[in-house]
Amino acid sequence: MKIGELASRAGCDAQTVRFYEREGLLPEPPRQSSGYRQYADGHLARLGFIRHCRSLDIPLPEVRQLLALAETPSESCGQVNGLIDRHIELVRERVRALQSLETQLVSLRRACDGDASHPCTILQSFMGVAGEHACACHGAGALRA
Repeated sequence: MKIGELASRAGCDAQTVRFYEREGLLPEPPRQSSGYRQYADGHLARLGFIRHCRSLDIPLPEVRQLLALAETPSESCGQVNGLIDRHIELVRERVRALQSLETQLVSLRRACDGDASHPCTILQSFMGVAGEHACACHGAGALRA
Protein backbone atom coordinates (compact mmCIF):
# COMPACT_ATOMS: atom_id res chain seq x y z
CA MET A 1 0.00 0.00 0.00
CA LYS A 2 1.13 3.57 -0.60
CA ILE A 3 1.65 6.14 2.14
CA GLY A 4 -1.79 7.73 1.68
CA GLU A 5 -3.57 4.42 2.14
CA LEU A 6 -1.41 3.53 5.15
CA ALA A 7 -2.12 6.90 6.73
CA SER A 8 -5.84 6.64 6.03
CA ARG A 9 -6.10 3.13 7.44
CA ALA A 10 -4.14 4.19 10.54
CA GLY A 11 -6.23 7.33 11.06
CA CYS A 12 -3.45 9.84 10.54
CA ASP A 13 -1.89 11.80 7.70
CA ALA A 14 1.13 11.13 5.51
CA GLN A 15 3.20 13.71 7.41
CA THR A 16 2.73 11.69 10.59
CA VAL A 17 3.94 8.54 8.85
CA ARG A 18 7.02 10.36 7.54
CA PHE A 19 7.68 11.85 10.99
CA TYR A 20 7.70 8.41 12.61
CA GLU A 21 10.02 7.18 9.86
CA ARG A 22 12.43 10.08 10.50
CA GLU A 23 12.30 9.33 14.23
CA GLY A 24 13.23 5.71 13.53
CA LEU A 25 10.00 4.36 15.01
CA LEU A 26 8.61 3.15 11.70
CA PRO A 27 11.05 1.42 9.33
CA GLU A 28 11.28 2.92 5.88
CA PRO A 29 9.63 0.54 3.42
CA PRO A 30 11.11 -0.68 0.16
CA ARG A 31 10.35 1.37 -2.92
CA GLN A 32 8.51 0.20 -6.01
CA SER A 33 10.18 0.57 -9.40
CA SER A 34 8.13 3.76 -9.78
CA GLY A 35 9.84 5.16 -6.67
CA TYR A 36 6.75 4.97 -4.46
CA ARG A 37 7.16 3.50 -1.01
CA GLN A 38 5.42 0.15 -0.63
CA TYR A 39 4.09 -0.33 2.90
CA ALA A 40 3.06 -3.72 4.24
CA ASP A 41 0.58 -4.82 6.89
CA GLY A 42 3.45 -4.90 9.39
CA HIS A 43 3.89 -1.16 8.92
CA LEU A 44 0.19 -0.65 9.62
CA ALA A 45 0.37 -2.76 12.79
CA ARG A 46 3.47 -0.91 14.01
CA LEU A 47 1.92 2.46 13.20
CA GLY A 48 -1.18 1.42 15.16
CA PHE A 49 1.04 0.48 18.11
CA ILE A 50 2.81 3.85 17.98
CA ARG A 51 -0.44 5.80 17.68
CA HIS A 52 -1.99 3.87 20.58
CA CYS A 53 1.01 4.71 22.76
CA ARG A 54 0.82 8.36 21.73
CA SER A 55 -2.93 8.44 22.50
CA LEU A 56 -1.89 7.53 26.06
CA ASP A 57 0.57 10.45 25.95
CA ILE A 58 3.56 8.14 26.15
CA PRO A 59 6.61 10.14 24.98
CA LEU A 60 8.52 9.02 21.88
CA PRO A 61 11.60 7.73 23.78
CA GLU A 62 9.33 5.43 25.80
CA VAL A 63 7.44 4.40 22.65
CA ARG A 64 10.83 3.43 21.21
CA GLN A 65 11.55 1.33 24.32
CA LEU A 66 8.13 -0.33 24.15
CA LEU A 67 8.66 -1.19 20.48
CA ALA A 68 12.00 -2.77 21.33
CA LEU A 69 10.40 -4.72 24.17
CA ALA A 70 7.60 -5.88 21.87
CA GLU A 71 10.26 -7.40 19.62
CA THR A 72 11.71 -9.40 22.55
CA PRO A 73 8.60 -10.45 24.49
CA SER A 74 10.40 -12.98 26.67
CA GLU A 75 12.05 -10.16 28.65
CA SER A 76 9.43 -7.48 28.44
CA CYS A 77 6.66 -7.75 31.05
CA GLY A 78 8.54 -6.43 34.08
CA GLN A 79 10.18 -3.67 32.06
CA VAL A 80 6.89 -2.69 30.45
CA ASN A 81 5.22 -2.54 33.87
CA GLY A 82 8.04 -0.35 35.19
CA LEU A 83 7.78 2.00 32.24
CA ILE A 84 4.00 2.24 32.59
CA ASP A 85 4.28 2.76 36.37
CA ARG A 86 6.64 5.71 35.77
CA HIS A 87 4.22 7.12 33.22
CA ILE A 88 1.32 6.74 35.67
CA GLU A 89 3.26 8.75 38.25
CA LEU A 90 3.93 11.51 35.71
CA VAL A 91 0.23 11.58 34.84
CA ARG A 92 -0.65 11.82 38.54
CA GLU A 93 1.75 14.76 38.93
CA ARG A 94 0.10 16.50 35.98
CA VAL A 95 -3.35 15.84 37.44
CA ARG A 96 -2.24 17.40 40.75
CA ALA A 97 -0.88 20.43 38.87
CA LEU A 98 -4.14 20.76 36.93
CA GLN A 99 -6.17 20.47 40.15
CA SER A 100 -4.07 23.26 41.66
CA LEU A 101 -4.66 25.34 38.55
CA GLU A 102 -8.40 24.69 38.82
CA THR A 103 -8.37 25.77 42.47
CA GLN A 104 -6.60 29.01 41.56
CA LEU A 105 -9.04 29.75 38.73
CA VAL A 106 -12.09 28.99 40.89
CA SER A 107 -10.68 31.28 43.58
CA LEU A 108 -10.25 34.05 41.04
CA ARG A 109 -13.75 33.53 39.67
CA ARG A 110 -15.32 33.63 43.12
CA ALA A 111 -13.55 36.92 43.82
CA CYS A 112 -15.40 38.63 40.97
CA ASP A 113 -19.02 39.55 41.55
CA GLY A 114 -19.55 40.48 37.91
CA ASP A 115 -20.79 44.00 38.71
CA ALA A 116 -19.75 46.28 35.87
CA SER A 117 -19.82 49.33 38.18
CA HIS A 118 -16.64 48.19 39.91
CA PRO A 119 -13.25 47.34 38.45
CA CYS A 120 -12.93 43.64 37.72
CA THR A 121 -11.48 41.84 40.73
CA ILE A 122 -9.85 39.24 38.50
CA LEU A 123 -8.04 41.87 36.45
CA GLN A 124 -7.03 43.71 39.61
CA SER A 125 -5.67 40.43 40.95
CA PHE A 126 -3.62 39.96 37.77
CA MET A 127 -2.29 43.51 38.14
CA GLY A 128 -1.41 42.77 41.77
CA VAL A 129 0.56 39.71 40.68
CA ALA A 130 2.31 41.80 38.03
CA GLY A 131 3.22 44.26 40.78
CA GLU A 132 4.38 41.36 42.98
CA HIS A 133 1.61 41.85 45.53
CA ALA A 134 -0.17 38.87 46.98
CA CYS A 135 -3.44 37.82 45.36
CA ALA A 136 -6.08 35.21 46.09
CA CYS A 137 -4.19 32.43 44.34
CA HIS A 138 -0.50 33.38 44.81
CA GLY A 139 1.74 34.60 47.51
CA ALA A 140 4.10 37.48 46.70
CA GLY A 141 6.96 36.37 44.49
CA ALA A 142 5.12 33.32 43.12
CA LEU A 143 5.29 34.53 39.54
CA ARG A 144 6.00 32.27 36.61
CA ALA A 145 8.34 33.39 33.88
